Amino acid sequence: MPALPQLTDARLTLENRVAELCFNRDDVRNALTGTALVEEIIATLDWCNRSPEVSVLIMTGAGAAFSAGGNIKQMRDREGIFAGSALQIQDQYRRGIQQMPLAMQRCEIPLIAAVNGPAIGAGMDLACMCDLRIGSTRALLGVTFLNLGIIPGDGGAWFLPRIVGAQRAAELIFSGRLVKAEEACKLGLLLEVVDEDELLPRARALAAQIAAKPPQALRLSKRLLKLGAQQELPEFLDLCAGFQAMAHQTDDHIVAVNAFLEKRNPEFTGK
Repeated sequence: MPALPQLTDARLTLENRVAELCFNRDDVRNALTGTALVEEIIATLDWCNRSPEVSVLIMTGAGAAFSAGGNIKQMRDREGIFAGSALQIQDQYRRGIQQMPLAMQRCEIPLIAAVNGPAIGAGMDLACMCDLRIGSTRALLGVTFLNLGIIPGDGGAWFLPRIVGAQRAAELIFSGRLVKAEEACKLGLLLEVVDEDELLPRARALAAQIAAKPPQALRLSKRLLKLGAQQELPEFLDLCAGFQAMAHQTDDHIVAVNAFLEKRNPEFTGK
């Protein structure tokens, strides 16, 4: 397995096929700009794709926030990604933070966001780029770009309508309002809400349940979900047939069938 990437602003662990990435910049509420978090998220996702021993990745934040998104002081001072001419800023977005949604979209394993606190702006967008989102009662989500006179420049307006529908996405983006945990769950932004001290145990339990599935079939299923949103049904069914043929030829498929018939728990090898 490839060595874990060396990170400075986040912590990465791996246990029983479940990787856990914790953003570790509570001093700036885990902001994605002005820190190394974007680059380290991308590096972690690429490592997951290259590591067959990894089946699920949990993302969460250390401290009070999941992620505050962009660093507003840098916006004010026009520093970092916000510095330079319009053409320079465009290029910095394209080669910087916009590489994150591309990496999230090409990730081959399920991604779980454990939203421990505020997920604002690009921080909410990051949560929406995950497959599953569990929030603590302290979770607070908001698409707040318009409040600052800017737009969702990281691709969030592409992800959000696919989660809550076009009309609700428009309302959230146009109003820039903050959504508390319970409402976020009703809107489908969160899968469920748990007490603060139960957040990581619940996310880990869900991840363990997923990681117990046959690794190759799990990755194929993740690819199907992503590609199904982009293809017409006839082409998608052709893809399903090809993926199914590959799954039928795996050792784990036979292990699963035999375990089902023999009424015992299977032990998968990823082959």
